[in-house]
This record gives sequence, C-alpha cells and structure tokens, in this order.
Amino acid sequence: MKYTQLGRTGLKVSRLVLGTMNFGPQTDEAESHAIMDAALDAGINFFDTANVYGWGENKGRTESIIGSWFAKGGDRRDKVVLATKVYGNMGPDGEAWPNHDKLSAVNIRRAVDASLKRLRTDHIDVYQFHHIDRSTPFEEIWQAIDVLVQQGKILYVGSSNFPGYKIAQANEIAARRGGTIGLVSEQCLYNLAERRAEMEVIPAAQEYGLGVIPWSPLHGGLLGGVIKKEATEGRRASGRAADALKDTRTREQIQAYEDLLDKHGIEPGEAALAWLLTRPGVTGPIVGPRTAAQLASALRAVTLELNEDLLTALDDIFPGPGPSPEAFAW
Repeated sequence: MKYTQLGRTGLKVSRLVLGTMNFGPQTDEAESHAIMDAALDAGINFFDTANVYGWGENKGRTESIIGSWFAKGGDRRDKVVLATKVYGNMGPDGEAWPNHDKLSAVNIRRAVDASLKRLRTDHIDVYQFHHIDRSTPFEEIWQAIDVLVQQGKILYVGSSNFPGYKIAQANEIAARRGGTIGLVSEQCLYNLAERRAEMEVIPAAQEYGLGVIPWSPLHGGLLGGVIKKEATEGRRASGRAADALKDTRTREQIQAYEDLLDKHGIEPGEAALAWLLTRPGVTGPIVGPRTAAQLASALRAVTLELNEDLLTALDDIFPGPGPSPEAFAW
C-alpha cells in the first residue's frame, strides 16, 4: 500500500479509502468484518462511513457494524483513521424533529455523541459535513467544532459535496476566528465520466490545502466493465449505469473505453481507480466493496501504472472541462 498526507495535515492515510456504505444494506456483519480485516491486512488505514448509512429504519447500522469490529480488539481502532459524517435526518422516516439534522451546534453535538456510541470509540479522526447547510452560519459551526476538538471527540474536519465557494467561505471564516485549522478534506463526486469537480471544487481544495477524496470512482459501475459483463457473463447493468447506457452516445463512449483497456490488457475498474490516483490533489478514491474479491481488485489499482499514451487516450474518450475560468468563460 502507498500512503500520502491528508491535505495540508501531518496525517498519513492510504491511497485507497475503504468505503463502508454497503455494510448492513448489502453486506452482512460477518462479511463486513472480513472485508475490514482484509483491508487492514492490505495496508488500508483510512475508513469512511456516515451516521445515516444503513438507511431507512436501519440508519446508524453501518457505524454499529464498524463499532463491533473495533470491539474485537487487536489494535483495530488504533490502526484506523476513522472518518464519519453528519448532516442527514437520523429519524427512520418522515421529517426530522426540529434540530435533529443539518449542522446546527445542537445537532452537531448530539450527532457526534451518537456516532461515538455506535462506533464504540472515544474519538473520530475526520468528522465530515455531509452537505452544506444553508441555514447555519460557519461561525456557529466552527464554534461547535472547537468545543469538540477541545474535548478530544474529533481531531480534524472535512467536507463532502461542497461547491468551491463554500470550501473557500468555510476556511476563510475559520482563519478569521483563529485557532481553527478549518476543513482538511473534501469528499466529492469525481471520476473519468464525471469531471465537473475539476472546474471549481478541486482548484479550491488545492488552494486551501484540502485532500480530495473522490466518491463513486466507477460512476455507479459504469466504468467497471459493464458492457463486457453483459456480453460474457449475462450480467445486466442496473441503477445509474443502466440509465446511462440508454443514451447511445454514452454507450459508444463506454464501449470505446472498454475496447481501449482490453487492448492494453487492463481491467476497466482498476484503470478507473488508477486514473484517479494520477490526478492532482487527489488523496485517494473511496472503494466500497461488497465482497472480499471486489476489494482485491481495487487493491491492484494502487500499483497499476498508466503510461502517458494511455492517459491521453482516456482524456480523448472522457475530456475534462479544462482549466477554470477558461472552461466556462470562453
């Protein structure tokens, strides 16, 4: 495994991040524990989750599965850089009770304590805002965070799904307050097929020293060899990938992508991850395996070298927006 600093911090994290969203809804507790053991054995030390994972009536279930894994001991908690998130309504359905969601000081305090209990730990390494809160000023948010840092309940703070201007706003207000390090990471949608983050989000993250943590690196399976699997295994695409392939141009684009990688003898999913590892500002993509076999495939991407000709060919198939502001100014 290779490691890098998380943004401008001294924290060393693996170049792959273990995403746990499938733990509970699609992967049972025993298999989830096996995947976490395998990830740790492979050197992955950065685990990502969220308080809402488990979904519906089972919100919080994923954190609880991680907590029961930590409780097995063996230095599991000590070896893991643990990241979770706050924002969503934690009620099983319907409207949240007032102050039981988003980023008010009241909810942040409540949500941290609830996550710590489920995770069976005394601190969260990277506490992430799952979405912007248009109603709560950052002065209030940072005041709440300062208290939690002083209490030792959280160490660093990151964002998720923030636009570039909110990253700037959050860190400028943190700097004016003094004594607050501000955001150290941004978790955003970013992959070969979805490169809009290159216009504003990634430049803002780089300017303010945030590590970029891409989620959905295979774009819902679209970049994982979906057409080849249809032809050779009879596995029909589903979800986002199936919807995307209904568009003729998209299907032609994905076919060209798979044909290119087949010529080079590279698995599409591994190439998509390896491409992200070449991108400026990227700390590491989030991989969310449902099985140990899927984790093993993701691990191969860390040592996969994409030559310049292949990178250029990938850019030809999936052109990015180009530098900002030129990309939208003219």
